[in-house]
Amino acid sequence: MAHDHTPRTTGHGAHGGSGHDHRHGHGHDHGDAGHSHGIPAVTAGSERKVFWVMLLTGGFMLAEVAGGIVSGSLALLADAGHMLTDFAALALAWFAFRLGRRPADPQRSYGYHRFQVVAAYTNGISLFAIALWIVVEAIGRVFDPVEVMGPQMLVIATLGLLVNILAFWILSRGEQGNLNVRAAAVHVLGDLLGSVGAIAAALVILWTGWMPIDPILSVVVALLILRSAWRITKEAGHILLEGTPPGIDAAAVGAALREVSGVLDVHHVHVWSLSTERPLLTMHAVVGDGADRDRVLRDVNRVLAERFGIGHATVQLEQRGCVHADQEHP
Repeated sequence: MAHDHTPRTTGHGAHGGSGHDHRHGHGHDHGDAGHSHGIPAVTAGSERKVFWVMLLTGGFMLAEVAGGIVSGSLALLADAGHMLTDFAALALAWFAFRLGRRPADPQRSYGYHRFQVVAAYTNGISLFAIALWIVVEAIGRVFDPVEVMGPQMLVIATLGLLVNILAFWILSRGEQGNLNVRAAAVHVLGDLLGSVGAIAAALVILWTGWMPIDPILSVVVALLILRSAWRITKEAGHILLEGTPPGIDAAAVGAALREVSGVLDVHHVHVWSLSTERPLLTMHAVVGDGADRDRVLRDVNRVLAERFGIGHATVQLEQRGCVHADQEHP
């Protein structure tokens, strides 16, 4: 929840000769200043779950690469590529848990939470390259089929399915409120589909000997990778460009805050994200001459937290005009 961080002096009122009072309401952490980010707590159980599932996924990914090379199955290699994307996502989630414990410092006043976004964007771009390689290789195999060892392929794909079922069971046991754990479960569910596709290809080859099924199903897996890659890259890029978080409309925020008693106008409303779970806001609010600024600030922060889920807000209170009045603002 955002806290009232209003200065108890009016020394800012003469700042720049503007004759208005700048009071800033913050809901963020300043090290030992005693304020809170309002960041969801990460339990040790969540971190352990992601760590063990990461090891399971990464370990079997290597086995699947070896199995795909030995059996000649592109579907297995494609599924290994899909598991690579999930391993990277799990590793990022785990590393974000670890890195997020580090406190903010003078060089990184918001701490290290943005790291996971930068890494996710890089990961998303690499996924496009993996998917492109799978599609190009699949097209070549359709015109020039490669002999695939069905029995070996079936064994490895079945083991992959069992590993994914175990990983999904680990992530599904309690603590469903954590976003990283839920996201990891979705990734593992995607791996389940890839393993099912590889099993289907192996069975078709064993029953009919029709080799083109292997590259055809590998393209299906590649499309799953592309879907994940686009979603990850788009979301991470939106955050890096300081885009408005999904589900939050800056105009709606301004309209809601104008209904707060004592607030005459709201402008310079900017909403962005530090990470997928941490929306931030800065704004200017014009208050009436007789308004209780401390009460207005508390009410504004309460509305932001309760209606829009924004627990970190910097609110500048003004009375006789905006210091940035000569600039365009929403």
